[in-house]
Amino acid sequence: PGSRAEAATWRARWRIFHARHERPLLVVAVGVVGLALVLVHAAINPPPRPLRQEDIGAAVLNSLEHAKPPSHASTAYEAVRRSVVRVNGLGLKKESQGDVVEGVGTGVVIVDTGIILTNMHVVAGAERIQVVFDDGLEADADVVGIRPEHDLAVLKARKIPDDLPAATLRSTNDLAPGDEVIAVGFPFGIGPSVSAGVVSGLRREYGSREGKRLLTNLIQFDAAVNPGNSGGPLVTADGEVVGIVTAILNPTSQHVFIGVGFAVPIENAASAIGMSPF
Repeated sequence: PGSRAEAATWRARWRIFHARHERPLLVVAVGVVGLALVLVHAAINPPPRPLRQEDIGAAVLNSLEHAKPPSHASTAYEAVRRSVVRVNGLGLKKESQGDVVEGVGTGVVIVDTGIILTNMHVVAGAERIQVVFDDGLEADADVVGIRPEHDLAVLKARKIPDDLPAATLRSTNDLAPGDEVIAVGFPFGIGPSVSAGVVSGLRREYGSREGKRLLTNLIQFDAAVNPGNSGGPLVTADGEVVGIVTAILNPTSQHVFIGVGFAVPIENAASAIGMSPF
């Protein structure tokens, strides 16, 4: 009987204690459980180590290895873009006011004072010649030299943009069939347009459609070119000019590209103004 009375007394005391301290006890219990969870999480997931320079370098290298590089054609075009000009052959028409564009071709700046190479057939018969630079500047130009045997003309622009760059010229001595090339110009007046291909052959000959002229020692290539590309640069994957686009071969009556283009080697083109390109 004595032990039962003691047990009842303890239970009564616990109920009184619990009733008085229920909320603090609940807070303590929650805190203990939370602390246990934090300790378990820390044990499972240790804190990250500090970021080191080696980690940054590895991340940059990984990005570079997986980044898509620009194409060879894009790189080559960017190298020559500012040196390519549109060449307009202008004439007068009785029924119109002022000059009208009678022919469109392409040219490439080879001296930063405004010396431009193009094809002779682009400017032949024009009453006035106009060039349009990459930044949109329009300027009249004068013919200061011709090489009929290579269908080349040298122009001198009367005004030029600030910081006009000359294209980088490269010898064709190590040019080989299969080398990548691009052609830049204004086919049908659209452009500047870029097409890519390869050197198909060297030391080719081409007779004009009228049979008046035989061009020799030409570079054959398969980058698409059409009327309006004449006089534009043939450029290597490194952005260096190796030729001046001159003709396309199409045995049909349609004077459009079917896979065979020709360019005058840059050595011949540079000699038209009495300069060594290298």
